[in-house]
Amino acid sequence: MKEARQGDGRSPREAKRVKSNAEAPVELSRKDFEKHLKKLHVELVKLQEWVKAQGLKVCVVFEGRDGAGKGGTIKALTERVSPRVFRVVALPAPTEREKSQMYIQRYIQHFPAAGEVVIFDRSWYNRAGVERVMGFCTEEAVKRFLTVAPVVERAMVESRVILLKYWLEVSPEEQTRRLTDRINDGRKVWKLSPMDLKSYNKWDEYTRARDDMFAATDTPWAPWYVALSDDKRKLRLNVLSHILSQFAYKPLKTEKTKLPKRKITPAPKTRNPALKYVPEYKLQGEK
Repeated sequence: MKEARQGDGRSPREAKRVKSNAEAPVELSRKDFEKHLKKLHVELVKLQEWVKAQGLKVCVVFEGRDGAGKGGTIKALTERVSPRVFRVVALPAPTEREKSQMYIQRYIQHFPAAGEVVIFDRSWYNRAGVERVMGFCTEEAVKRFLTVAPVVERAMVESRVILLKYWLEVSPEEQTRRLTDRINDGRKVWKLSPMDLKSYNKWDEYTRARDDMFAATDTPWAPWYVALSDDKRKLRLNVLSHILSQFAYKPLKTEKTKLPKRKITPAPKTRNPALKYVPEYKLQGEK
């Protein structure tokens, strides 16, 4: 029996396949990704010069589950700008002395001064996430933190710190794929900590902790921005573009740079035997 045709001549099966293809996410090729990333990097350099010239104080917080893409996004954000302006803060576990301090104290010392962009690869929100889920602090301490954090962030904003908070949202399937990849790829094993393995089975606990954090700290003066992170390329473009959109920056007027002429003394044709030279790397297959 022949299938009934749609008004456009397609069978229901063909129409379903076309609809499915239309709903499928469009994959971004590496070539297109790098083309767009280059444009954003040029704009980030312009933003960098604007931040310096205007004496702006910028603080960017990245949070998310293990494997959500924080490190790669921060690398994309910082790889073409000056580390003297864009400063990344990734604090280790607190020392015994730091544990005795006011909780926010060890973070405050890293806040930006004029002309700086400070990027937190995990932040004071550790208390609302990993510390809570893994039992490193009491529920009372968490409640106190969720009450105090908006107050501290309001003080930051009132002191003219531009505070941007990003939560990178990864699916359980993609997280599993990425953590498995870290196990099997010798270049990535350093990314997999014992804490990642312990927290892997606590997906629902992290979800509840995230939702409580949003409810208490998503404020008009310091809102959370959620970035879907299953597609790493789109994630990076989305976040970089969004950061740029938060500033009314303008390219600074500069004179066109021109290299001066210089006189070069011809280098000796033979190597100096008193110096040690790095040997050539042998490619696979070479003798």
